[in-house]
Amino acid sequence: MPSATLNGVRSLTNNKDPAAPGNSVFNVMPSDSERIHNLTNLDPPYPSESLTFLRTLRAQRDIDSNVSTTPEQARLKLEITIVGAGLGGIATAIALARRGHSVLILEQAPELGEVGAGIQIPPNSGRLLRKWGVSKHLQKSAVQPESINFRRWQDGSVIGYTDLGSEFKTLYEEPYQVVHRAHFHDALYQRAVELGVKVKLNSRVVEYDAEGAAVVLEDGSIVKSDLVIAADGVKSVARSLIHPQGNHEPRLSGFAAYRATVDVSKMRSDPEIAQIIERPSLNIWIGEDRHIMTYTIAGGNSFNMVLSHKDLSDPSTWVQESAVENMKKEFSGWDPKLIILGDAAHAMLPYMSEGAAMAVEDGAAIAVAINRLHSTKELRFALKTFEVERIKRSGDMVDASAINGILWHFADGPEQQARDAAMRAEVEGRSFSSSANQWSDPVTQNWAYGYDAEKAMQDAWDQAVSDLIAERV
Repeated sequence: MPSATLNGVRSLTNNKDPAAPGNSVFNVMPSDSERIHNLTNLDPPYPSESLTFLRTLRAQRDIDSNVSTTPEQARLKLEITIVGAGLGGIATAIALARRGHSVLILEQAPELGEVGAGIQIPPNSGRLLRKWGVSKHLQKSAVQPESINFRRWQDGSVIGYTDLGSEFKTLYEEPYQVVHRAHFHDALYQRAVELGVKVKLNSRVVEYDAEGAAVVLEDGSIVKSDLVIAADGVKSVARSLIHPQGNHEPRLSGFAAYRATVDVSKMRSDPEIAQIIERPSLNIWIGEDRHIMTYTIAGGNSFNMVLSHKDLSDPSTWVQESAVENMKKEFSGWDPKLIILGDAAHAMLPYMSEGAAMAVEDGAAIAVAINRLHSTKELRFALKTFEVERIKRSGDMVDASAINGILWHFADGPEQQARDAAMRAEVEGRSFSSSANQWSDPVTQNWAYGYDAEKAMQDAWDQAVSDLIAERV
């Protein structure tokens, strides 16, 4: 029996032998709430899922009350500079500030704000955000879809289905949420300020000093710290320092997207399209080289649309004035209910809706990786351990996204028919062990949403330390 389990049992039995007659994990609990708390932390020394319902009950109470937790504090408190106040930069600042580090964010823009429209918060990042105390700031704006419906491009018939209801929430201890990007950014910022994070605007970094943990600003001033974290986006200045021999120019993915938001109140008056917003859900029309994703955001008051298509042209040649007509040509012959477009067009990549979640996970992981340092001399080891773990996780997610880009875009024919057949059981409510829908496929779903970034990083750290000790023996 593992010692951790023995300690857990003994703590519940007033440090008496749990095998002794009359001793029970139930007979020393002074209250129901304490009993539930302790039992949900108990790992039985035998194969059992009998306590799952209690963990679920506790998780639901945490969700309802927006409980944030206090993590183990860092042994060595660091001065940390983060370059970039986007979603990833602020999420990382929160993760670090919670553990006692002093964090400064440098942002080149004159004011904070996020452009864009809808963004998704899957459970793997949602659990972290709740633990961090961010969820309370999202309550009014986030929407919890009940399902994901994959639809045939031509007529909108449902060919794939992922249930995001109570069973999904129970399994992953957090609902699937969608939100406007600006609302998400604001919620992160509010929490960062609560934790004492400082944000300095109009501070464009033009040079990094990797050895000295310093940055040079456009005005010539120098900011020094114990650690610099570059969260400066796809056109990162710092990337060339990490891989000096590589080509750091962004590569075209071959896909582009029209993006729009529509006032929901205007849609309700049209019976042909009102059914799409009758219940909160994600709808994805998939066809050859194209897909369309829709869902409501802003507390259900705004309808978000992303219309992805193949495009190998130079983004610098795109003209917003012609976006509406170009979009209609690209999606000619598609389900007619979809010809609803706002006035925005924007390029983005076709992800598994995990881009922001990966940034949140990165923040959680770096905070764990440096939490047990005794000296800044150990930073290189910690950062290398962080890098190995996060390259694997984020790289796998990139691959999963690429696979979706293939699965969704089959031309009508044998592959499309086989894919639709592989999703039929979930649409018909029958049990299934695999699915071409990665959001429903049990193995993929658990890998994506059951992942605990903090635990994974702690496990990676423990293994790296063990390996280091073994090398020196």
